[in-house]
Amino acid sequence: QVQLVESGGGLVQAGGSLRLSCAASGRTFSIATMAWFRQVPGQEREFVAASSWRYGPTYYADSVKGRFTISRDNARITAYLQMNGLKPEETGVYYCAAATESVYYAITRYEYWGQGTQVTVSA
Repeated sequence: QVQLVESGGGLVQAGGSLRLSCAASGRTFSIATMAWFRQVPGQEREFVAASSWRYGPTYYADSVKGRFTISRDNARITAYLQMNGLKPEETGVYYCAAATESVYYAITRYEYWGQGTQVTVSA
C-alpha cells in the first residue's frame, strides 16, 4: 500500500500562485507515476499533470500548460504542483494520485489517492 498526503491548498486571488505538496509513504518503491487531478464543483474529476516518478517525462492538461509545473523530490518521496496564474474557475479540490504503471492521463488506472486539498481562487 501507498499512502499520500497533500498539503499547500488555500485561498488565493486570481492571478496568484500556490504550491501543492504530496508526501508519499509505504511501498513507495512500487510507484511509477505521480499525478495531480482536480474536481471543480459540479464537474467530474479531471487530469491536471503527471510525471514519471523516476525518469520524468511530464504531462499537462492543455488548460494548465505554461502555468502549472509538476516536479518531484525523490529523496523526500514528495511530488509538487506549482500553480501560477490561477483562475477563479480552477477553484476545487486537488488530489494527488499514484500508479504502479506509466498511466499518466488515465484516471481509472491510479491505485492510490490522497484525501485532497482545497484550492479557492477569488475573483
